[in-house]
Amino acid sequence: MSDFLEFTRVVCGYGDTTVVRGVSGAVGRGRVLAVLGRNGVGKSTLLKALSGVLPISGGAVTWEGRRLGGIPLHRRLDLGLAYTPQENVVFGELSVADNLWLHLKDRNETRYGRLFTMFPLLPRRLTQRAGSLSGGERKLLSFARTLGLRARMTLIDEPTEGVQPENIERMAEAIRERRADGASFIVVEQNLEFARAVADQLLVLDHGVAVLYGDARALTREDVEPHLAI
Repeated sequence: MSDFLEFTRVVCGYGDTTVVRGVSGAVGRGRVLAVLGRNGVGKSTLLKALSGVLPISGGAVTWEGRRLGGIPLHRRLDLGLAYTPQENVVFGELSVADNLWLHLKDRNETRYGRLFTMFPLLPRRLTQRAGSLSGGERKLLSFARTLGLRARMTLIDEPTEGVQPENIERMAEAIRERRADGASFIVVEQNLEFARAVADQLLVLDHGVAVLYGDARALTREDVEPHLAI
């Protein structure tokens, strides 16, 4: 299986501070990579670098064999890559409906039909101001909006943070359904159960370096948990 997205010895950070130090990995078609680790070890920074939000100072990121360096974020969506950050995930002054359709050319509800069935909260709240939703509900809105793009590769940061357990299970189901259709994901998470429910591969970071990387079925809970404990 050819790699859709590959990152090789990526180095990045903020100003003079290097956060990610030579991390490599790859995601194939219809595959899910979960990036795990404690707070502050470089997970979100790596995802920003892979998405194009943050420039890299070393290494390379390629998509279908094409180097992505210098290609801005909005053009990457045209190439089939979508990204959702951990913070500021919705436009708070806009309605739920406007958040879902603002970036689209039409309001064809079939795009969200399956997601509305899985997350009935959303169609009930279409006229509500997104900023009045709870933190977990805003995460759910962001998740649905991103999956509604139907991108071939989705990079999503901490999607389950603050989300109710029953909706976390539905999020996992939604990702598995998209994966079955050939879509790929890189998911930054601290929820090990969710990561293991969706991922084919796990990448565990500590102090900006990869300490574990491999098949999610081969890496046990005992392998991973010591790198998640505070």
